[in-house]
Amino acid sequence: MSDAFVVQARCGEARAGVLQTNHGPVETPVFMPVGTQATVKSLASGDLEALGAQIVLANTYHLAMRPGARLVRDLGGLHAFMAWPRAILTDSGGYQVFSQQERRKIDDDGVTFHSHVDGSSQRLTPESAMAIQADLGSDIAMAFDECPASDAPRDDLCRAMERTTRWARRCAVATPAQGQLRFGIVQGGTDLGLRTEHLAAITELPFDGVALGGLSVGEPPETMHAVVREIGPRMPDARPRYLMGVGTPADLLAAIASGIDMFDCVMPTRAARNGRLFVRGGHINIANAVHCTSALPIEAGCACEACRRYSRAYLAHLFRVKEILYCRLASLHNLEHYLSLVRGARLAIVQRRLPEYVAQQSRG
Repeated sequence: MSDAFVVQARCGEARAGVLQTNHGPVETPVFMPVGTQATVKSLASGDLEALGAQIVLANTYHLAMRPGARLVRDLGGLHAFMAWPRAILTDSGGYQVFSQQERRKIDDDGVTFHSHVDGSSQRLTPESAMAIQADLGSDIAMAFDECPASDAPRDDLCRAMERTTRWARRCAVATPAQGQLRFGIVQGGTDLGLRTEHLAAITELPFDGVALGGLSVGEPPETMHAVVREIGPRMPDARPRYLMGVGTPADLLAAIASGIDMFDCVMPTRAARNGRLFVRGGHINIANAVHCTSALPIEAGCACEACRRYSRAYLAHLFRVKEILYCRLASLHNLEHYLSLVRGARLAIVQRRLPEYVAQQSRG
């Protein structure tokens, strides 16, 4: 466990901090755009730099299947491969493997599954998941975990927790890349007792950060918020706290108020591609007829390229004729919305006015 994280300011349970990585400091709270296959869909690395993204997420499972971690390593690592100079977090591939349902078999040593690329038999263990992430050369590597459904029976949740703990111990002693930080993952579904129990087990291990996994996978938002509100403040104060795969702007603000520092989610880019564009207090659907003749930007005052240069009418046209440019502009806007939302929350924490900021964002 390193001393790479420092809390600089607090407002209630919320924290503003700095996480030092091999590729520069990351100011928290922070949102990480998802670059599953070494790319955030439709955007270049320069686009992300211009947006001010400090860190992106890449997917161990997908990169291991194609093009292969060793190729990435031989080409200088993931940063060189995708021409991204800032920090990268890689997940362990656990969620992708466990989501395959009928195509995988779990045992106490690891998981055997069939590749989605060519159907070949593949295997991931705690050791191989960490070795792949070492080859990728990410700044933060996630431990390999078993990710049960949030509504799984209690016995299944307990078995997944126990296996995740055993695997976490093996991940913690695996050899990382030079300077690579490692985070452990807490499971337990929406059961507060199980979450608390598993949090205690994971925080005993020498991980540099701690994550909450297995949330925002079908449970009602208010249930997820209740879990995070209860467990977030109990997570180690001296380590960064990461809520995986979450969520809407309202989810992020609620979690920040509960002491969470780091987030990732495909929602801003996926929603963009499907016509859902986030604005303060909600969103618009660019497919709606009202936008086809509108000279307004997506949102007045937004600094993104889409809002600075183009009208809703133009974006509605691109969306309807399925032009690729639409995906880029819409993704730029939604990521600008998320990144500026979290930057604003950080400033509000420093100024000790987070409740007012959250209320303002909710009103629109």
